[in-house]
Amino acid sequence: MLEQSGQRDVTAASDGQRPSVAVLIPCYNEEVAIPKVVADFRAALPDATIYVYDNNSRDGTVAAARAAGAIVRTEMLQGKGNVVRRMFADIDADIYVLVDGDDTYEAAAAPAMVQLLVENQLDMVNGARVTEIEAAYRRGHRFGNAMLTGIVAWIFGNRVSDMLSGYRVFSRRFVKSFPALAAGFETETEFTVHALELKMPVGEVRTSYKDRPAGSTSKLRTYSDGFRILRTILVLVKEERPLQFFSLAGGVLLLAAIAIFIPVLLEYIRTGLVPRLPTAILSTGLVLLSFLSFACGLILDTVTRGRKEAKRVAYLAVPAPGAARRDAGR
Repeated sequence: MLEQSGQRDVTAASDGQRPSVAVLIPCYNEEVAIPKVVADFRAALPDATIYVYDNNSRDGTVAAARAAGAIVRTEMLQGKGNVVRRMFADIDADIYVLVDGDDTYEAAAAPAMVQLLVENQLDMVNGARVTEIEAAYRRGHRFGNAMLTGIVAWIFGNRVSDMLSGYRVFSRRFVKSFPALAAGFETETEFTVHALELKMPVGEVRTSYKDRPAGSTSKLRTYSDGFRILRTILVLVKEERPLQFFSLAGGVLLLAAIAIFIPVLLEYIRTGLVPRLPTAILSTGLVLLSFLSFACGLILDTVTRGRKEAKRVAYLAVPAPGAARRDAGR
């Protein structure tokens, strides 16, 4: 854990101005937890504006958030990814703190995360969860997170140790260049891949993680959401690394074609006949499909490069956090 004392003034610039900070809290049926979340982040970041985006809650979440002093807004499309898309589009700030509204994350770590982002001009600081409480972070969730994080690290780069953390700090240029295409909990995967693919400077702070307060229930569905995240990873590989994706598919098709053609070839060498003509035709078709897959990969790789350049230009159009103040102080 990073030392938290004396951290509240670390974002102050030499000219006395502070970057604006927005705390974004997506919520669905969090009446029990949201008052403490708002109070804790107001204490940790007293100058921040706290927004609670309600996602069709059927309990008293909206009233509880307003009573706690948060600015409350509503997103009708169900799913965390839809809420994140709306928040990123609506809110203007220099620094964004995104946290779940279930009171499982450590608000006291926020100043250190903001400090790390500003001082090192980072675009994302991830809150890596640390806990010994079995109920807070069950073994199945740990295993699933480790597996999915490992897959993304192997494909896109190993710079984030807890890909599915719901506690992050972003720069303005990250938020305003993030496409936000996910609908549900797979949005965390999009955060990570977006940062890694654009080679953004990122950091990580270890934060304590606790179980939910009594009377609060998790919205995460272990298996269905896990499969959705895995599917999102595959889609992102196809979209961000099409040459590798389609080359692998083409290689599998080519190997299958060779495997079923070898007996036909051996029979032809031995007898001069091709009694298994349908197999020979199938083999030829698989070879053609493999070459087509390779060609698709080459074409889509060029398209992806153009998309990446466009995203990079949008990203560079926004100044780095603290850059103007730092340059003015020279």
